[in-house]
Amino acid sequence: MNYEETIDYLYAMLPVFHREGAKAFKPGLRNTLTLCEQLGNPQTKFKSIHIAGTNGKGSTSHYITSILQSAGYKTGLYTSPHLKDYTERFRINGKSIEKAKVVAFVEEHKELIEKLKPSFFELSVALAFDFFAKENVDVAVIEVGLGGRLDSTNIIQPDLSIITNIGFDHMDVLGNTLPKIAFEKAGIIKPNTPVVISEWHEETSQVFIDKANEENAPIFFAKDNYSLKENTETESESLSLVVDVYDKNGKRVFDEVKSQLIGKYQLKNLTGIFQSIEILRSLGYEISNEAIRKGIAEVVSLTGLKGRWQVLNQHPLTICDTGHNEHGLKIVLDQIDRLYVNGLVKGHKHFILGFVKDKNVEEILKLFPKDANYYFCQANSPRAMAAENLIKIAESIHISGYSILNVNDALKKVREIAQKDDFIYIGGSTFVVAELDEL
Repeated sequence: MNYEETIDYLYAMLPVFHREGAKAFKPGLRNTLTLCEQLGNPQTKFKSIHIAGTNGKGSTSHYITSILQSAGYKTGLYTSPHLKDYTERFRINGKSIEKAKVVAFVEEHKELIEKLKPSFFELSVALAFDFFAKENVDVAVIEVGLGGRLDSTNIIQPDLSIITNIGFDHMDVLGNTLPKIAFEKAGIIKPNTPVVISEWHEETSQVFIDKANEENAPIFFAKDNYSLKENTETESESLSLVVDVYDKNGKRVFDEVKSQLIGKYQLKNLTGIFQSIEILRSLGYEISNEAIRKGIAEVVSLTGLKGRWQVLNQHPLTICDTGHNEHGLKIVLDQIDRLYVNGLVKGHKHFILGFVKDKNVEEILKLFPKDANYYFCQANSPRAMAAENLIKIAESIHISGYSILNVNDALKKVREIAQKDDFIYIGGSTFVVAELDEL
């Protein structure tokens, strides 16, 4: 099989969450443990850092990876889902796995795959561990796929666990209250292994404390030890994020740290990053202040991250973001408001949106402004909500818009009518952003 045939084979053979939703999710670790046992338990052959959270786990994974790379470590990174190509999920020092290695892995283990019938995600996790072990990485940053406790990645014994935040998403799998969701995320807390909680929530903090006590795991709420303040003068002058970092005594420990990822919501992620780096240093990782600065300033360039508050064009300002749940999109909309307050844009707002069926789209759309132009599209995915259904939901809450199925056609149409000082946003679903030709 060539690469394309291999990917088609996997999609045909295995249940895929990003296509089928919750019915493709196989809770439990048995399949992954069996797979990895047959591979010689590659997950035991490298150091790792494990990252979970409703929002922010992708950005956090890339920040940590970029800093470790900048410190000279050969660093693996496993994330999901991919935007353009399956190989994006598996990176070492920012470079994706070679397609030939994906083909070789599947061909070598085809009999095992057909016997065990793992989910697409379970197989991907096993491939990641095998790849990192064979390439002798110094450390691998492993992003949880869904939840934590029963996620396939949860067979590793990491040096550090990080939980970014807790919000409502995938409630059909994880539970319908924040404490229930937190319980699933807390499942990545391991015996005697430090855990960082990037964002403190009153409703969920005790869940993490109880689990940490049960596992004798040192727990660090990042806000107790670090606070970040924006350099608002720089923010108002350009589309950027520059922060000063203070310790728990109010002493400034870093000034004017520039982030290649922009958006105010990165402040909470970065608070967790500085706490995490302090712990990694205490564990013997050699990470200089220069490596921290470089890793944060060049996170996109060094890791290949796409789709996080990504600027596609300046005039009119055009931004895409993979935020896809109520909490994530509220943060995005707050950030858009700040663009107007800071005078970076002054014209009309244009939203190009698409969603998947399992989101509470009505509640999400209620967050959006009424005084804007809307274009509803439909990603090429079985999980995508039909554009005509989006129109109906929008109209029920007094938002009117147009149906343009393909996101690129929608963007072309908007650009034909938008003025230079207008603002264009593309998002609502990872799959919509993934289909952008310009990404």
